[in-house]
Amino acid sequence: MADEQGLDLVEISPNANPPVCKIMDYKKFLYEQKKREKALKSKATKVVVKEIRFGPNTDDHDYEFKKKHAIKFLKDGAKLKAFVFFKGRSIVFKEQGQILLLRLAQDLEEYGKVEQMPKLEGKRMIMFISPKKNK
Repeated sequence: MADEQGLDLVEISPNANPPVCKIMDYKKFLYEQKKREKALKSKATKVVVKEIRFGPNTDDHDYEFKKKHAIKFLKDGAKLKAFVFFKGRSIVFKEQGQILLLRLAQDLEEYGKVEQMPKLEGKRMIMFISPKKNK
């Protein structure tokens, strides 16, 4: 029947009993399938991670300025990676860095929730904050 119509016999679901076949143009079938997959891929959410870097002795004005940017990032739906970078001997101020990150987490409580508490990795103390879903 497929040869008479100048089309292809395409096996749709081989695991069914009996197997399901359809008479159609195979190239068109592949094209439609790729189109469907592309549409599904475009609907998938892409996670954007924005970084904000502090020093252990960041003063109030700089902190407020960076906090404002963090709020903007979280409102836009991006994840936030806040970290304190310790240069040279400033690693002795670990507590100050942790206090700074916890203060940031507390200030951003209404915009996002802490995904990972401050953790020291090498010369960086890192904390992740994910945005709250908009209601």
